[in-house]
Amino acid sequence: MSEIIKTATRDAYGKALVELGNTDAKIVVLDADLAAATKTGMFKKAHPEKFIDCGIAEGNMMGVAAGLASAGYTVFASSFAMFAAGRAFEQVRNSIGYPHLNVKIGATHAGISVGEDGASHQCCEDIGLMRTIPDMVILNPADDVEARLCVLAAAKHNGPVYMRFGRLAVPRVFDENYDFQIGKGNILKEGTDVTVIATGLMVNEALVAAQKLSDDGVSVRVVNMATIKPIDRDIIIDSAKKTGALVTAEEHNIIGGLGSAVSEVVCETVPVPVLRVGVEDTFGKSGPALELLHIFGLDADNIVAKCKKAVALKK
Repeated sequence: MSEIIKTATRDAYGKALVELGNTDAKIVVLDADLAAATKTGMFKKAHPEKFIDCGIAEGNMMGVAAGLASAGYTVFASSFAMFAAGRAFEQVRNSIGYPHLNVKIGATHAGISVGEDGASHQCCEDIGLMRTIPDMVILNPADDVEARLCVLAAAKHNGPVYMRFGRLAVPRVFDENYDFQIGKGNILKEGTDVTVIATGLMVNEALVAAQKLSDDGVSVRVVNMATIKPIDRDIIIDSAKKTGALVTAEEHNIIGGLGSAVSEVVCETVPVPVLRVGVEDTFGKSGPALELLHIFGLDADNIVAKCKKAVALKK
């Protein structure tokens, strides 16, 4: 059996920034006094002349990012998701989103898997917040390979991008030949009974769940949805038509995130049962990350249960 490689997506973010800095003179990285945690410290060490620590002032950091972007720079502004999306929402909306500036927000430590930092830092609302900003692209990679490609794609994209990275080391899903494209989901496993559309660390859990369901005679299609906005409507509609039932899986509130985005498409086009796996409209709590994921139902077992229920609803 091959060794399972586990890496936090925030580590891939830091390495990708260094890679960009080596080739693009217009790349500037900002941080809000969290460079060691967000991994932008890697960029600071490699390119200190293109790094600015804005201190614990996230709103101001977004204003600085907007100013640099308006002067022609491609700016990566980083902090924890709770602060980048939550505390700085007004500045992101009005100073970056409204003028459609070339700012890429690197939000780390998203979701329940922040662990012992507790409910105040476990941001499960950020995708919902960012989805409401017109033309904001939202990327939520499943592993380190996809995270690197998300960063490189964000740098090329003209306009604001919100990238969501995790603290927890997660299994590698993709190999180096993976072709990532903004706005495109991809099928990881074909099936005929139910489709699981997953994002972030829940993609690996969806694959584990699909294997368990296969042993029970349930055929599962697994779709990776790294781009939450713009959502890949075609793959959602195709999955609804081919399997007749969908389950979404995300490390985010079931309100406002992937589950909501998928449900909106399905209701408008191909009404089929849609069940959601995610944080069920509650705050988190302090504890070891893996235990919390299980407590909040963000695991393969809950995906299995929801898939069986979704299949039953077809009858």
